[in-house]
Amino acid sequence: MCYRIGQGYDVHPLAAGRSFYLGGILIPHSKGAVGHSDADVLIHAIGDALLGAIAIGDLGTHFPDNDPQYKGIDSKVLLQKIVELLQENHYQIVNIDSTVTLQRPKIALFILEMRKVLSQTMHINMAQLSIKATTTEHLGFEGREEGLSATAIVLVKKT
Repeated sequence: MCYRIGQGYDVHPLAAGRSFYLGGILIPHSKGAVGHSDADVLIHAIGDALLGAIAIGDLGTHFPDNDPQYKGIDSKVLLQKIVELLQENHYQIVNIDSTVTLQRPKIALFILEMRKVLSQTMHINMAQLSIKATTTEHLGFEGREEGLSATAIVLVKKT
């Protein structure tokens, strides 16, 4: 069996008065991420990791930020398309490990819901998806609440 790993990273600035989407859900907060789509850094990091694992480019290759059809799009839609690309290339997800880095809001209470939504979106078992959160102890752009970032590592296997 052919196993492959992929790594993804995404970062977005935060701005007051915007909706805050993370892990496919809306989280109450005074700021939200700024981006061409809904700016869901966790989904973007997972998507980039999956695309990288099978060496078919990245989010920008498949969903360019200068294409108006992706303006404000729900990132779960992009993730569904990525899962379809995996299937077309005869790969399936083994597991995903991800970390979100932000100072606020605290997201521990939302992680279970994110895991449910994303595992359903990707047609995997929740046990195959880990989502963790950390702060930077007020250091850097995440610590100053200017932005947030996410990393993801995936393992896929040829079907």
